[in-house]
Amino acid sequence: MSRGRAADDANGRGTPDYHVPALEKGLDILECLATGGVPLTQAQLARALDRSASELFRMLTTLERRGYVQRDPTSSAYGLTLRLYELGHAHSPYQGLLRAAERPMRELAEELRESCHLGVAHGDRLTLLHQEESPTRVRLSVEVGSSVPLVHTASGRVLLAFLDDEARRAALAEDAEHAAMPAGARAALADRLAAIRARGYETAHGETTPGVSDLSVLVGTPGGRVLVALTVAALRRDHDAFVAAALPALRRCAATITATAGLRRGDAA
Repeated sequence: MSRGRAADDANGRGTPDYHVPALEKGLDILECLATGGVPLTQAQLARALDRSASELFRMLTTLERRGYVQRDPTSSAYGLTLRLYELGHAHSPYQGLLRAAERPMRELAEELRESCHLGVAHGDRLTLLHQEESPTRVRLSVEVGSSVPLVHTASGRVLLAFLDDEARRAALAEDAEHAAMPAGARAALADRLAAIRARGYETAHGETTPGVSDLSVLVGTPGGRVLVALTVAALRRDHDAFVAAALPALRRCAATITATAGLRRGDAA
Protein backbone atom coordinates (compact mmCIF):
# COMPACT_ATOMS: atom_id res chain seq x y z
CA MET A 1 0.00 0.00 0.00
CA SER A 2 1.39 3.41 -0.91
CA ARG A 3 2.21 5.98 1.76
CA GLY A 4 -0.50 8.35 0.49
CA ARG A 5 -3.13 5.61 0.41
CA ALA A 6 -2.15 4.48 3.89
CA ALA A 7 -2.54 8.01 5.23
CA ASP A 8 -5.85 8.29 3.44
CA ASP A 9 -7.19 5.10 4.97
CA ALA A 10 -5.83 5.91 8.42
CA ASN A 11 -7.51 9.30 8.49
CA GLY A 12 -10.76 8.00 7.09
CA ARG A 13 -11.02 10.81 4.54
CA GLY A 14 -11.76 10.74 0.84
CA THR A 15 -8.49 12.50 -0.11
CA PRO A 16 -4.85 11.84 0.91
CA ASP A 17 -3.16 14.13 3.41
CA TYR A 18 0.19 14.42 1.62
CA HIS A 19 1.23 17.62 -0.16
CA VAL A 20 3.14 18.45 -3.35
CA PRO A 21 4.73 21.80 -2.51
CA ALA A 22 5.76 22.70 -6.06
CA LEU A 23 2.28 22.00 -7.41
CA GLU A 24 0.62 23.93 -4.60
CA LYS A 25 2.97 26.86 -5.21
CA GLY A 26 2.01 26.97 -8.88
CA LEU A 27 -1.69 26.76 -8.09
CA ASP A 28 -1.31 29.52 -5.50
CA ILE A 29 0.13 31.79 -8.19
CA LEU A 30 -2.66 31.05 -10.67
CA GLU A 31 -5.36 31.53 -8.04
CA CYS A 32 -3.80 34.79 -6.84
CA LEU A 33 -3.69 36.22 -10.36
CA ALA A 34 -7.23 35.03 -11.06
CA THR A 35 -8.81 36.45 -7.92
CA GLY A 36 -6.85 39.70 -8.03
CA GLY A 37 -7.86 40.40 -11.60
CA VAL A 38 -4.77 42.54 -12.31
CA PRO A 39 -1.19 41.66 -13.35
CA LEU A 40 1.30 41.43 -10.49
CA THR A 41 5.07 41.58 -10.40
CA GLN A 42 7.15 38.82 -8.88
CA ALA A 43 7.64 40.92 -5.74
CA GLN A 44 3.91 41.68 -5.45
CA LEU A 45 3.05 38.00 -5.82
CA ALA A 46 5.60 37.11 -3.16
CA ARG A 47 4.02 39.55 -0.71
CA ALA A 48 0.49 38.39 -1.52
CA LEU A 49 1.44 34.74 -1.04
CA ASP A 50 3.80 35.34 1.89
CA ARG A 51 6.67 33.72 0.04
CA SER A 52 10.10 34.90 -1.06
CA ALA A 53 10.46 36.24 -4.59
CA SER A 54 13.28 33.79 -5.30
CA GLU A 55 11.14 30.71 -4.58
CA LEU A 56 8.53 31.92 -7.08
CA PHE A 57 11.03 32.57 -9.87
CA ARG A 58 11.24 29.02 -11.26
CA MET A 59 7.50 28.52 -10.93
CA LEU A 60 6.72 31.73 -12.84
CA THR A 61 9.26 30.80 -15.52
CA THR A 62 7.63 27.40 -15.95
CA LEU A 63 4.10 28.84 -16.05
CA GLU A 64 5.22 31.40 -18.62
CA ARG A 65 6.91 28.74 -20.76
CA ARG A 66 3.76 26.57 -20.64
CA GLY A 67 1.60 29.52 -21.68
CA TYR A 68 -0.42 30.00 -18.48
CA VAL A 69 0.98 33.43 -17.65
CA GLN A 70 2.67 36.16 -19.64
CA ARG A 71 5.03 38.88 -18.44
CA ASP A 72 4.66 42.46 -19.57
CA PRO A 73 8.06 43.57 -20.95
CA THR A 74 7.60 47.11 -19.61
CA SER A 75 6.21 46.59 -16.10
CA SER A 76 7.50 43.00 -15.60
CA ALA A 77 4.06 42.18 -14.17
CA TYR A 78 2.61 38.72 -14.74
CA GLY A 79 -0.94 38.21 -15.95
CA LEU A 80 -3.02 35.18 -16.91
CA THR A 81 -3.35 34.16 -20.53
CA LEU A 82 -6.41 32.47 -22.03
CA ARG A 83 -4.87 29.03 -21.47
CA LEU A 84 -6.98 28.22 -18.39
CA TYR A 85 -10.09 29.43 -20.17
CA GLU A 86 -9.34 27.13 -23.12
CA LEU A 87 -8.83 24.14 -20.83
CA GLY A 88 -11.95 24.91 -18.85
CA HIS A 89 -14.08 25.00 -21.98
CA ALA A 90 -12.48 22.07 -23.78
CA HIS A 91 -14.73 19.58 -22.00
CA SER A 92 -17.14 21.32 -19.65
CA PRO A 93 -19.69 19.14 -17.81
CA TYR A 94 -22.10 22.04 -18.26
CA GLN A 95 -22.01 22.23 -22.06
CA GLY A 96 -25.31 20.37 -22.41
CA LEU A 97 -26.90 22.68 -19.87
CA LEU A 98 -25.60 25.79 -21.61
CA ARG A 99 -26.89 24.60 -24.97
CA ALA A 100 -30.31 23.97 -23.41
CA ALA A 101 -30.30 27.36 -21.68
CA GLU A 102 -29.13 29.63 -24.49
CA ARG A 103 -32.39 30.11 -26.39
CA PRO A 104 -34.77 30.25 -23.36
CA MET A 105 -32.50 32.77 -21.65
CA ARG A 106 -32.28 34.91 -24.79
CA GLU A 107 -36.08 34.90 -25.03
CA LEU A 108 -36.34 35.76 -21.32
CA ALA A 109 -33.98 38.72 -21.73
CA GLU A 110 -36.02 39.95 -24.67
CA GLU A 111 -39.33 39.55 -22.82
CA LEU A 112 -38.24 41.25 -19.60
CA ARG A 113 -35.80 43.67 -21.28
CA GLU A 114 -33.33 42.72 -18.56
CA SER A 115 -30.15 40.67 -18.43
CA CYS A 116 -30.22 37.20 -16.87
CA HIS A 117 -27.52 34.78 -15.77
CA LEU A 118 -26.87 31.21 -14.60
CA GLY A 119 -24.82 30.34 -11.53
CA VAL A 120 -23.65 27.10 -9.91
CA ALA A 121 -22.27 26.33 -6.45
CA HIS A 122 -18.60 25.51 -6.04
CA GLY A 123 -17.79 24.94 -2.40
CA ASP A 124 -19.01 27.99 -0.50
CA ARG A 125 -19.10 30.26 -3.56
CA LEU A 126 -21.34 30.90 -6.53
CA THR A 127 -19.70 30.81 -9.97
CA LEU A 128 -21.35 32.55 -12.93
CA LEU A 129 -21.61 30.17 -15.90
CA HIS A 130 -23.51 32.12 -18.54
CA GLN A 131 -25.24 35.42 -19.19
CA GLU A 132 -27.72 36.71 -21.73
CA GLU A 133 -27.67 40.48 -21.89
CA SER A 134 -30.68 42.73 -22.17
CA PRO A 135 -31.35 44.03 -25.68
CA THR A 136 -31.63 47.58 -24.33
CA ARG A 137 -28.85 50.13 -24.75
CA VAL A 138 -28.36 50.57 -20.99
CA ARG A 139 -28.22 47.27 -19.10
CA LEU A 140 -26.77 45.50 -16.11
CA SER A 141 -24.06 42.90 -16.68
CA VAL A 142 -22.08 40.40 -14.62
CA GLU A 143 -18.75 38.82 -15.46
CA VAL A 144 -18.99 35.20 -16.56
CA GLY A 145 -16.55 33.13 -14.52
CA SER A 146 -16.66 35.44 -11.52
CA SER A 147 -17.52 34.04 -8.09
CA VAL A 148 -19.19 35.46 -4.99
CA PRO A 149 -20.11 34.02 -1.56
CA LEU A 150 -23.23 31.86 -1.61
CA VAL A 151 -24.76 33.28 1.56
CA HIS A 152 -24.67 36.89 0.38
CA THR A 153 -26.52 36.58 -2.94
CA ALA A 154 -30.08 35.67 -3.91
CA SER A 155 -28.88 33.05 -6.39
CA GLY A 156 -26.44 31.58 -3.87
CA ARG A 157 -29.15 31.19 -1.27
CA VAL A 158 -31.40 29.49 -3.82
CA LEU A 159 -28.68 26.91 -4.40
CA LEU A 160 -28.07 26.46 -0.67
CA ALA A 161 -31.79 26.07 -0.04
CA PHE A 162 -32.21 23.25 -2.55
CA LEU A 163 -29.03 21.32 -1.79
CA ASP A 164 -29.60 18.16 0.19
CA ASP A 165 -28.91 18.49 3.91
CA GLU A 166 -25.43 16.94 3.79
CA ALA A 167 -24.26 19.07 0.86
CA ARG A 168 -25.67 22.22 2.49
CA ARG A 169 -23.81 21.51 5.73
CA ALA A 170 -20.59 20.91 3.79
CA ALA A 171 -20.94 24.17 1.84
CA LEU A 172 -21.63 26.20 4.96
CA ALA A 173 -18.78 24.50 6.81
CA GLU A 174 -16.37 25.90 4.20
CA ASP A 175 -17.71 29.45 4.63
CA ALA A 176 -15.61 31.40 7.13
CA GLU A 177 -18.22 34.18 7.32
CA HIS A 178 -20.95 31.70 8.20
CA ALA A 179 -18.74 30.20 10.89
CA ALA A 180 -18.18 33.68 12.34
CA MET A 181 -21.91 34.51 12.46
CA PRO A 182 -23.58 34.67 15.86
CA ALA A 183 -25.89 31.76 16.59
CA GLY A 184 -28.92 34.00 16.00
CA ALA A 185 -27.73 35.00 12.53
CA ARG A 186 -27.09 31.38 11.57
CA ALA A 187 -30.59 30.47 12.76
CA ALA A 188 -32.06 33.37 10.76
CA LEU A 189 -30.25 32.13 7.65
CA ALA A 190 -31.59 28.61 8.18
CA ASP A 191 -35.11 30.04 8.44
CA ARG A 192 -34.57 32.07 5.28
CA LEU A 193 -33.41 29.00 3.37
CA ALA A 194 -36.47 27.10 4.54
CA ALA A 195 -38.68 29.96 3.30
CA ILE A 196 -36.95 29.82 -0.09
CA ARG A 197 -37.65 26.11 -0.36
CA ALA A 198 -41.30 26.74 0.49
CA ARG A 199 -41.94 29.54 -2.02
CA GLY A 200 -39.48 28.41 -4.69
CA TYR A 201 -37.56 31.64 -5.25
CA GLU A 202 -35.38 34.24 -3.55
CA THR A 203 -35.25 37.98 -3.97
CA ALA A 204 -33.09 40.81 -2.67
CA HIS A 205 -32.82 44.55 -3.16
CA GLY A 206 -29.55 46.45 -2.94
CA GLU A 207 -27.70 43.50 -1.45
CA THR A 208 -24.64 43.45 -3.70
CA THR A 209 -25.15 46.75 -5.56
CA PRO A 210 -27.23 49.72 -4.35
CA GLY A 211 -30.55 49.97 -6.17
CA VAL A 212 -30.32 46.59 -7.90
CA SER A 213 -33.15 44.10 -7.50
CA ASP A 214 -32.28 40.40 -7.80
CA LEU A 215 -34.78 37.62 -8.42
CA SER A 216 -33.60 34.00 -8.56
CA VAL A 217 -35.18 30.57 -9.11
CA LEU A 218 -33.90 27.01 -9.33
CA VAL A 219 -33.03 25.22 -12.56
CA GLY A 220 -33.11 21.47 -11.92
CA THR A 221 -35.01 19.59 -9.26
CA PRO A 222 -34.45 19.54 -5.49
CA GLY A 223 -32.25 16.58 -4.67
CA GLY A 224 -30.78 16.41 -8.18
CA ARG A 225 -27.03 16.28 -8.69
CA VAL A 226 -27.02 19.39 -10.91
CA LEU A 227 -28.55 22.51 -9.38
CA VAL A 228 -28.34 25.87 -11.10
CA ALA A 229 -29.70 29.28 -10.18
CA LEU A 230 -31.34 31.40 -12.89
CA THR A 231 -31.35 35.07 -11.92
CA VAL A 232 -32.56 38.38 -13.28
CA ALA A 233 -31.00 41.59 -11.97
CA ALA A 234 -32.64 44.94 -12.65
CA LEU A 235 -32.49 48.59 -11.65
CA ARG A 236 -36.07 49.18 -10.56
CA ARG A 237 -37.55 51.71 -8.15
CA ASP A 238 -40.46 49.46 -7.23
CA HIS A 239 -38.90 46.18 -6.12
CA ASP A 240 -42.18 44.41 -5.34
CA ALA A 241 -43.65 45.32 -8.73
CA PHE A 242 -40.53 43.99 -10.45
CA VAL A 243 -40.78 40.65 -8.61
CA ALA A 244 -44.48 40.27 -9.42
CA ALA A 245 -43.95 41.06 -13.10
CA ALA A 246 -40.78 39.02 -13.67
CA LEU A 247 -41.40 35.88 -11.58
CA PRO A 248 -43.81 34.05 -13.95
CA ALA A 249 -41.49 34.48 -16.95
CA LEU A 250 -38.46 33.48 -14.89
CA ARG A 251 -40.18 30.31 -13.71
CA ARG A 252 -41.23 29.38 -17.26
CA CYS A 253 -37.67 29.83 -18.46
CA ALA A 254 -36.28 27.70 -15.63
CA ALA A 255 -38.82 24.95 -16.32
CA THR A 256 -37.94 24.95 -20.04
CA ILE A 257 -34.21 24.66 -19.32
CA THR A 258 -34.80 21.91 -16.76
CA ALA A 259 -36.88 19.87 -19.21
CA THR A 260 -34.61 20.45 -22.22
CA ALA A 261 -31.43 19.62 -20.30
CA GLY A 262 -33.04 16.56 -18.69
CA LEU A 263 -32.30 17.73 -15.17
CA ARG A 264 -34.52 15.36 -13.27
CA ARG A 265 -33.76 14.02 -9.82
CA GLY A 266 -30.36 12.32 -9.78
CA ASP A 267 -29.56 13.19 -13.39
CA ALA A 268 -26.43 14.89 -14.67
CA ALA A 269 -26.27 17.65 -17.26
